[in-house]
Amino acid sequence: MLFLSGLLLIGAVFFPIWKIELTAPQYPEGLVLKLHASKIAGDVDIINGLNHYIGMKTLHTEDFIEFKVLPFILVGLGIVSIACAWKSNRKGLFVFFFSFVLFGILSACDFYRWNYEYGHNLDPNAAIRVPGMAYQPPMLGYKQLLNFGAYSIPDIGGWMLIVVGALLFAAIIKEKYTKPSGRLLGVLLVCTFLFSCSGDKPVPIKLNTDNCDFCMMGISDGRHGAEIITEKGRAYKFDDIACMAHYCKEHKDTKIKAYYVHDYANNNELIKTENAFFVSGGTIKSPMNGNIAAFSNKSEAKAFEAESKGVETEWTAILNK
Repeated sequence: MLFLSGLLLIGAVFFPIWKIELTAPQYPEGLVLKLHASKIAGDVDIINGLNHYIGMKTLHTEDFIEFKVLPFILVGLGIVSIACAWKSNRKGLFVFFFSFVLFGILSACDFYRWNYEYGHNLDPNAAIRVPGMAYQPPMLGYKQLLNFGAYSIPDIGGWMLIVVGALLFAAIIKEKYTKPSGRLLGVLLVCTFLFSCSGDKPVPIKLNTDNCDFCMMGISDGRHGAEIITEKGRAYKFDDIACMAHYCKEHKDTKIKAYYVHDYANNNELIKTENAFFVSGGTIKSPMNGNIAAFSNKSEAKAFEAESKGVETEWTAILNK
């Protein structure tokens, strides 16, 4: 594990470690900023041109001391890891593991500081100024910045470093627990470490503030709204369940992680579609004439079905209608 960790640490120097993807209507193919151990790459010139209008500093590799020292740090850590494997030194393993964790924490703090400074220290004479607006990109995940969506995730080199962390953690567990149950615990903990950042929680819809991402109308009714969460973590909000279904048909290439709908009986409360019971038609009236109501409770749905003279329907039928 230590030997493989050493190779991965050295290998991470040759691949981009992090990337920030930007999407906007005027850039349908998106823009990407790639952070290597030694340089900034990707659509740097275009992004710098856009940043100029909102007062952000332009990005240049030579302005960051990190790009001068990070390759040496990674190669040094890789050599130490291989040396620890060669020596089979248990104490060395523990020291190296905590050194790697400290390196990760300091790197994250430095990345946050870099993002914060570039997103907040704006030129007061910029062509475009929005009072109170900051343009700090997310460290991890998705964030909306004016009409741009920013998505920040590890790139190949970053995933290599994450694997290093998992391998070192597994090595620590192996050294501390020699019984099979201990090894099983180690495997479970590593799996938890790798998948704990996966989430699909809904983003609360702000009534009378948020707009529908399909029809662009304001969302004011907390009984008929809906939302999708993409695999990248972006939330698309809708004022009608039918709007969500229409959006999904027109954007079949969007990778969706979860669908949510408003619980008709509980104002502005989102529930997953797989846990919902749907009633359509009858006297139901929704903002964009989808005329669908969703309930988290089956008995409430049945009672409303009789009251509204609607019919019970399934989510798959709504989505494929």
